[in-house]
Amino acid sequence: MELSSREFWTVIHGMVFGAVFLLAFAGGLADLYSLRPDWVTTPGITERMTRLKAGLWTMAVVVWATVITGTFIVYPWYRVAPPEGTTDFGQFPRSFLLADPSRAEWHSFGMEWKEHVAWIAPIAATVVAYVVSYYGPRLAGESRVKQVLLWFFVVAFVTAAIAGVFGAFINKIAPIR
Repeated sequence: MELSSREFWTVIHGMVFGAVFLLAFAGGLADLYSLRPDWVTTPGITERMTRLKAGLWTMAVVVWATVITGTFIVYPWYRVAPPEGTTDFGQFPRSFLLADPSRAEWHSFGMEWKEHVAWIAPIAATVVAYVVSYYGPRLAGESRVKQVLLWFFVVAFVTAAIAGVFGAFINKIAPIR
């Protein structure tokens, strides 16, 4: 199997960076949720906090890498305009989707989500990583702060997951070659 450089970057963007973030979410969520003084000993909280900080910062970096590679490497190839008079849009994903009204929604909603809303994921993931680092072990006793962080974390996951699903389907219908 051979990948073009464009296909390679599409795989890096979605299947490596995006998938790592989405898969790591469950572990981060479980660690954050179970960070409770009545469930874990003080030494356990300290040990868990080290792992939680490292994991959350890694996830934040990975989701930033996902959005940045998507926006500045993959997306420009998606938007390439075909030369005047082109009738075969197979090499021009955006034009291919917009040429048929039955496929146009994939661009109108799916790519718009990926272009704009997906930026919420790295911002929210960074907020969670920063606040966990700021509070450290004290976070175990701050149930309100933890609840807000869990919501931010879920928002990061949901926006990234939706963007990932749209990306997979759009790439299936109109691949970047």
